Amino acid sequence: MNRHPLTQLARAATFALTLAVLAACGTQAQEHGAIPAAQVSTAPVISKEVAHWDEFTGRVAAVETVELRPRVGGYIERVNYQEGQEVKKGQVLFTIDARTYRAELDRAEAELDRTRSRAALAKSELARAKKLADVRAISTEEFEQRRAATAQAESDVHAAQAQVAVARLNLEFTQVRAPIDGLAGRALVTTGNLASPDATVLTTVVSLNPVHVYFEGDEQTYLRYNQMARDGGRPSSRDSRNPVRVGLASEEGYPHTGVVDFLDNQVDPGTGTIRARAVLDNSDRVFTPGLFARVQLIGSQPQKALLIDDKAVLTDQDRKFVYVVGPENTAQRKDVVLGRMVDGLRVVESGLAAGDQVVVTGVQKIFFPGMPLDAKPLEAAPAATADAVASVD
Repeated sequence: MNRHPLTQLARAATFALTLAVLAACGTQAQEHGAIPAAQVSTAPVISKEVAHWDEFTGRVAAVETVELRPRVGGYIERVNYQEGQEVKKGQVLFTIDARTYRAELDRAEAELDRTRSRAALAKSELARAKKLADVRAISTEEFEQRRAATAQAESDVHAAQAQVAVARLNLEFTQVRAPIDGLAGRALVTTGNLASPDATVLTTVVSLNPVHVYFEGDEQTYLRYNQMARDGGRPSSRDSRNPVRVGLASEEGYPHTGVVDFLDNQVDPGTGTIRARAVLDNSDRVFTPGLFARVQLIGSQPQKALLIDDKAVLTDQDRKFVYVVGPENTAQRKDVVLGRMVDGLRVVESGLAAGDQVVVTGVQKIFFPGMPLDAKPLEAAPAATADAVASVD
């Protein structure tokens, strides 16, 4: 009960002290004159045509992927390439023991010589039989037998030639060559191991240039694209090679460009997405199959937009605002509704007008709206390129 008067006394003393401090501050402000102007740098609001880009995620994939298998069986005699290195089409990667196949070729060639000799003899006998048949020295039946024997001998020659061709191919197949230019993986079968024809995977080779990037869009985006195509606002990726921009996980922005070259024929009912594919140049070997990729796909025709430096944007609870140079060089607050980023600039959907001078640097020196400003143009303000493009934020 006795502490209540003391509390009131303490509050009264605190209030009196506060009034004294405020009075002193007011006296000091009057002695020093008006508040000095805040030194700031400004940049104008830019009006630019920008295109909307939708953002997706995807994976890099090789255009061609080959599992290298031997066409003939045998023991691996030699691995002729360095694992993980680029190889050229036709380069010998594996050598299979060829002795058996070389002997088979020799046998087939000997058989071909034998059939050719028989064919020559049959032709000679047919010629003699024809002369005898002309003078009726042999029967017609015997002449026909000689002619049939000659035809059979010629067929045997053709069969022997085919056997030689097969044996020569088998011998050639003992040198397993790269079917494409690309990057060879590790050797899955090494020297001394048995490789079965058309079964054993020796290694894999993936092409490197160009590369594909597969990505998937949701059903709503797909329907929106279809509607725009019907309205003439954006061509369908089925009919036009729409541009894409791609960035890897370690890269800023989307430095690589390509085009969509494939759109799947159905929406996956399990995921509600449809797959698309872009093709990109990879002559500098930036892309490796399997890498994660960020993809931007052109989503609209260019439209007028207002752009500002993103550093000018301030936050007041859930509202975004900027300071602009107002009448008599004073700070004027303007609440804004922001959109996506465009090559380092922020799209402003409402709240500003083209040409407004927005404070970019020195905003921390502005303590309240109406504060006088000493504004100078920003020397190195970022600018949107002529073909400005936007990404979903």
